[in-house]
Formats: sequence, C-alpha cells, structure tokens
Amino acid sequence: MAKRKVNLQKKFAVTAAKIAAENHCTDIVVLDLVGLSPATDYFVIATGTSDRQMRTVADEISQAGRETGFNRFGKAGYDQGRWILLDFIDVIVHIFDKDNREYYDLEMLWGDAKKVKF
Repeated sequence: MAKRKVNLQKKFAVTAAKIAAENHCTDIVVLDLVGLSPATDYFVIATGTSDRQMRTVADEISQAGRETGFNRFGKAGYDQGRWILLDFIDVIVHIFDKDNREYYDLEMLWGDAKKVKF
C-alpha cells in the first residue's frame, strides 16, 4: 500500500510539473525527498515569468489536485506573486519569480535529492 501511495504522489508531482511547463514556466525540477524530508515526499520547483502567470499555474495545479484526490492543505504568497507555495502535504509546489528562485536555491539545499524526469 505504501508503494502505491508514493507512486500516486510521484504521479501528481509530475502532473504539477507538466502544468508548469505547459504554462511557460522555466527551470522546472521535481525532487524526490522520500526518506530525506520528514515533512514531504516531493518538491516541484518552477520559475514563473510574471505574478499573473504564477497565479494561473498555481490555480491550475490546485484544480488538478482536486481532480486527482490531492486536496491543497495550504497556500502562501499567492497575492504577492514572488514565491507561491502550494502544500498538498506529500507534494509541495514552489513557484518562484527569478530573483527569489536564485536567492532561496532549494535545489542546493536539497542537493541529496534525486531529480524525477517528467
């Protein structure tokens, strides 16, 4: 059962990454944090081009979550549109503007994580 759950989480993380790509986000990365993070299993990280585009991506990912049984637990940064965080508990989506993406550099922070191809 646990393996099936992880597969569903991974599938949703990949879906979120594809939505970001379809909406012209750049530098999209899916990090597998299973066994590395006590808080979540996957990070999806993307860079947006504008606050409006970032909110659109966040809305579409949230809708995809609802449709696949991944209800969003929390949302932060939506109004400011510089770093939008969507918390689906097992999958966390980060949509950054370019400056905040470089500043926080989550890929370096989680450098031990495997990247998931999508």
